[in-house]
Amino acid sequence: MHVMILGAAGMVGRKLVDKIAREPLVFDRPITRLTLVDAFQPPVPASLRPVSTALTVDLASAGAADRLIESRPDLIFHLAAIVSGEAEADFDKGYAVNLDGTRALFDAIRQLGLKSDYVPRVVFASSIAVFGTPFPEVIPDEFFTTPLTSYGTQKAIAELLLADYSRRGIFDGIGIRLPTICVRPGAPNKAASGFFSNILREPLVGKEAILPVSDSVRHWFASPRAAVGFFVHAATIDTEKIGARRNLTMPGLSALVSEEIDALRRVAGDKAVALIKRVPDPVIERIVAGWPTQFDATRASSLGFTAETSFDEILQVHIEDELGGRIA
Repeated sequence: MHVMILGAAGMVGRKLVDKIAREPLVFDRPITRLTLVDAFQPPVPASLRPVSTALTVDLASAGAADRLIESRPDLIFHLAAIVSGEAEADFDKGYAVNLDGTRALFDAIRQLGLKSDYVPRVVFASSIAVFGTPFPEVIPDEFFTTPLTSYGTQKAIAELLLADYSRRGIFDGIGIRLPTICVRPGAPNKAASGFFSNILREPLVGKEAILPVSDSVRHWFASPRAAVGFFVHAATIDTEKIGARRNLTMPGLSALVSEEIDALRRVAGDKAVALIKRVPDPVIERIVAGWPTQFDATRASSLGFTAETSFDEILQVHIEDELGGRIA
């Protein structure tokens, strides 16, 4: 089995690779070839080096997708993207990477399929940013997509392409609408949602963090561990059970910023909470105001996708996976 991960140097990509390293039969078949692709050099765990190739490639560059697909991967994870805040700030870059790169990938698969019997499984990282106001308090699976950001628009267009290419038998696709992933490890990035992780991750190691929105902001969350679980399950699920609607809203946890902070207090005390500094940011406030807050993810749950049900669980995942079970 040949597995290709686009965006392998990103947070979820790295964790997916680590999962494969720990569980070589995670996709129910031996992996004989693993191709890791990113705009930055993807790291390769020692145990996977005999079967791995790490490539530094800009998917949006001319001919890049065609060259990658020539190797005929059986399973393709498309995680590569410009994050929400950066896509909003840099219009051209967001559309080049998030839309043009995706279209180039999908069409490279189509072109190779026209010449040979090639129909891979494609698992695409979408986002709840495909939804925008006005929407009900709890968004059902059937709710239409009306994004209010460039990032959400790019993901929504890619979802439509994925569904159409799958309908036509070009590939076997499934789109995973990720909740906001929290707690993200590493340094802060340019995602507009980054503060949700920052206000937990930094205080847990004794550092200050900026909170740019009100404590009353509600959002939809899942942990990095849950995100990897979504992609692994999507890779092996019988897509006949999904039908024509190939894009699924993942289960998650609806919580207030104040509930995040309460969970931090229970785990690390008032000293950690005092490291959160409230500095309102009108740009972030405007973006977040257009985001959904809660979903009824019945379809995904019925298909076996699972996530955490409390912020205490999400914090515990971060402490176990990133801090060795210890906090400052």
